[in-house]
Amino acid sequence: MADHFPYRIGTRRGDLTVIWRSGDGDEPDRLAVDELGRLLAFRERAPLQECCDRNGWELIWEGEGDLDLLVVRRWAERPDLDSASAGLLLEAWNFFEDLARSVRADPSLPAQGPVHDSAYEKIFGGRALDPAGGDEAWTVEETAAVRELLRAGLDLWERAVRGAAAD
Repeated sequence: MADHFPYRIGTRRGDLTVIWRSGDGDEPDRLAVDELGRLLAFRERAPLQECCDRNGWELIWEGEGDLDLLVVRRWAERPDLDSASAGLLLEAWNFFEDLARSVRADPSLPAQGPVHDSAYEKIFGGRALDPAGGDEAWTVEETAAVRELLRAGLDLWERAVRGAAAD
């Protein structure tokens, strides 16, 4: 059985906690959804725990993750601002991919190609946002592709939260 972890998401409307599920074997990671494919998101710990108890999921609280989408949104709107770390943008990118696999929503994230692969490799190395990174800094095309992906992810998040079965 997959491990289940609480994952706090900082938003404009306050914090929500979702349930991140690690994939079994070759299965991809996902976020927990209800039987209708709606994201499960909670403002309070008690309803989150009740949901997990009903579904027989043991939450692993150790190392609880969090993601500040306010900072991600600020960077996606103005990448010239030094407002986000490479690690935060990588975490958001991975989160949005997990979200896209989990919820029933169209459109989802834009198709990814070589420019995304190149940007991902650079951000994974932690130097993508550093203009002095030389060959490791993002190109204009890579920055535009990442901004498009993150904006689409933020839009997907907003749609998923509107349809969420939250407490």
